[in-house]
Amino acid sequence: MAKGVWGVFREDASRWIIQGTLTPASQVTFFRAIALLYRYRALRATLLFRIGGWFHRNHVPLIPGILQRRIASVYGLEIEIGAQIGGGLYIAHPVGTVIAPKRIGENCSIISCVTIGMRNEWEFPTIGDNVFIGAGARVLGGLTVGNDAVVGANAVVIDDVPAGATMVGIPAKVVRRPADLSIKDTA
Repeated sequence: MAKGVWGVFREDASRWIIQGTLTPASQVTFFRAIALLYRYRALRATLLFRIGGWFHRNHVPLIPGILQRRIASVYGLEIEIGAQIGGGLYIAHPVGTVIAPKRIGENCSIISCVTIGMRNEWEFPTIGDNVFIGAGARVLGGLTVGNDAVVGANAVVIDDVPAGATMVGIPAKVVRRPADLSIKDTA
């Protein structure tokens, strides 16, 4: 059964209770959600995205487009209303961020001025669960970012990212795999 707007938004809001941790969504009560919305501008943008997604899935015309424009003009976040994005979305600083994926899994952290979108062809990235995308990073094209991956600040990802890997550079290269404890020389 689908979680619905409130269920998915509770997962989003839970990321803001103690930032940097995965707090259980059950700790997000109605009143705590109101307090978090009052305090965090990026969470308000996420809520509008979730509401717009509900209207989009239910084929209600005009409202998704109005909400998408509102998110862009008020919060500086360009996010595709129809995008499949799992719960626990954390967008630290929405201004200058563009999110147009094929799919994003659960508990994705997007920091600041990130671009997720197409490259040369009409293909968009698929991003797994528990992915961290650093400030200024670009994830472009029909690639896949595996679960638990880290995309470093200002990295330009144009190839698939293995699960659990850390990618840095322009173009981004793997500098650490899950079994590695040391940074590898990429030169």
